[in-house]
Amino acid sequence: MPHNPHIVSDVMTQTVVAVGRDAPFKEIVRTLEQWKVSAMPVLEGEGRVIGVVSEADLLPKEEFRDSDSSLFEQRRRLSDVAKAGAAKAEELMSTPAITVHPDVTLAQAARIMAVRRVKRLPVVDDVGMLQGIVSRADLLKVFLRSDEDIEEEVRRTVVSSLFPALSHAVHVKVHEGVVTLRGHIRDTSLISVAVRLVRAVEGVVDVDPQLTGESATPAGPGAEPASE
Repeated sequence: MPHNPHIVSDVMTQTVVAVGRDAPFKEIVRTLEQWKVSAMPVLEGEGRVIGVVSEADLLPKEEFRDSDSSLFEQRRRLSDVAKAGAAKAEELMSTPAITVHPDVTLAQAARIMAVRRVKRLPVVDDVGMLQGIVSRADLLKVFLRSDEDIEEEVRRTVVSSLFPALSHAVHVKVHEGVVTLRGHIRDTSLISVAVRLVRAVEGVVDVDPQLTGESATPAGPGAEPASE
């Protein structure tokens, strides 16, 4: 059976640093510094995520502290000007929070981070209650998977399925996450399929297909059929 892809709940941090919506500015700064994080969720009630406050949300207070910026610049950056005068988390936070559910795959979470340009995502349940947090570093944990584990999965889920009659003739070697496929196959059109399937195996860094064989399609009229 194929290896089930890892999901966010497999790698997320469950102990999360967070603040309430009424947390004052200096408490937020102290908390970020104490826990060595650059952002954290803002909660209300029993733990519902209502926003995220980050270092970027706090910096306008310093930037505009003695700034003599033009009226045009202030109008262009109304949000930052407002944050420069903010004193509590609910005034500073970015909202709505960009969150993710625990059952989302690591690939989907990585895509959200890339598109939304964030470094971490609060993990919430169906009603928005905080379950944990997942960071870029958490998503990279999949690449800690051993070469032996990757090799076993490639043999079992790719080679055995794609080349059932030739699985003994297709050799798999993995070094530092790079998978090398070596051997002779009947149909070279399957090489690109094999590469795509191997790349989908979690922990694979790259694929080096060193496979040889015959083309499944004759070269043209009068071409000799491929020999077995």
